[in-house]
Amino acid sequence: MSALLTDLYQLTMMYAYFRRSMHDTVVFEFFVRKLPPGRGFLLAAGLEQALEYLEGLRFTAEDLEWVARSGRFNSDFVEYLGELRFTGDVHAMAEGTVFFPNEPILRVTAPLPQAQLVETHLINTLHFQTLIASKAARCVLVAPGKLLIDFGLRRAHGMEAGLLAARAGYLAGLSGSSTVLAGLRFDIPVYGTMAHSFVQAHADETEAFAHFAHDQPHDVVLLIDTYDTGAAAVKVVALAPRLQREGIVIKGVRLDSGDLAAHARDVRRILDEGGLRHVTIFASGNLDEFTVRDLVAAGAPIDGFGIGTRLDTSADAPYLDCAYKMQEFAGRARRKRSEGKATWPGRKQVYRRYDDAGRMREDVLTLEDDRQEGEALIRPAMRAGRRLAPPTPLAAARAAAAAGLARLPEGLRQLEAGSPYPVRIAPALRGLTAAVDVQLG
Repeated sequence: MSALLTDLYQLTMMYAYFRRSMHDTVVFEFFVRKLPPGRGFLLAAGLEQALEYLEGLRFTAEDLEWVARSGRFNSDFVEYLGELRFTGDVHAMAEGTVFFPNEPILRVTAPLPQAQLVETHLINTLHFQTLIASKAARCVLVAPGKLLIDFGLRRAHGMEAGLLAARAGYLAGLSGSSTVLAGLRFDIPVYGTMAHSFVQAHADETEAFAHFAHDQPHDVVLLIDTYDTGAAAVKVVALAPRLQREGIVIKGVRLDSGDLAAHARDVRRILDEGGLRHVTIFASGNLDEFTVRDLVAAGAPIDGFGIGTRLDTSADAPYLDCAYKMQEFAGRARRKRSEGKATWPGRKQVYRRYDDAGRMREDVLTLEDDRQEGEALIRPAMRAGRRLAPPTPLAAARAAAAAGLARLPEGLRQLEAGSPYPVRIAPALRGLTAAVDVQLG
């Protein structure tokens, strides 16, 4: 990906730093200021793509040609960009970690121009996957044991967004995705059924079902709401013995419209009376964690859900109030004091404490060198521009997310968050903040 996929002001600031030889070490941290309404937690995601970007950061010949002809920068700066590589350190929370406002999930320690340049890309990468993973986790919490599939590629805000949404959703606990490239790129299980157009392209609905079954004999899931859902279910019952004689078993049916709970009950009755108790019912169609919760609570006989548009766009909370801010420069702590956007200075650590049952009890936000009781969540990930370990398998991040969600306090497992989770600010951090304010005057 081109190094020019960034904001112009990253280059203009780099140029100003370059001209004044401002190459001292700086510390930036990425964090979320506050939770979206109704949310009780967030789930960290996107670290692997962030590290991949930092390791591969280069200005190509084409990039440098554009910088040169833009007329904004001198030739020495263009030459500097041509040799630039990321040489900094990264500390971060592992992907799949539950976190809360003001807790940094990534820290960059690097020469000032480098740390500045990577701001836009890091915010974009961490923000989007964290946003989607956090919403997907809510779907997982309300539908334990259900098959949950990401169906959102076609309405995602761009093809790369759809692909990374599949990754983030799987990390958070979804069962898989309809996005084929997610299978190749991330080894995510891919799922699919059939289209309404396939049924419409046949003169007879039963014939469409039979043709699909013969073409996909090991994964027969039939879409039955193109015309009359109940009538289609009757056709499935009638077709099943014929297919079975040919060694083909109908695995499931899919509902995509109407009153899903009522249709599911009607279809379940028809299938059961026809001896097809093994056939599952899969539902899709403008679903999110709220509709899934309500269907599960209503006892609708639905075995799995395809969750698409509202997940991949995070429709109810389409962005996070996040930031990547300077916390130290040239060995001195820094902080922003803007109204409503003030930051805590210095290199920080988050310690998590658990109750006797193993559930999360409270977090402590403090300075990196202020050892506290509990589990330290921010760990080294990159030194001098190189990863400290091979890329973490997505399966491992997924397992970490499942373990973290299992340790959520009961109040945070609900869709309507109650009391906020306690994040305590340690005296050492408060003391540094006061000292920085005295220095700033």
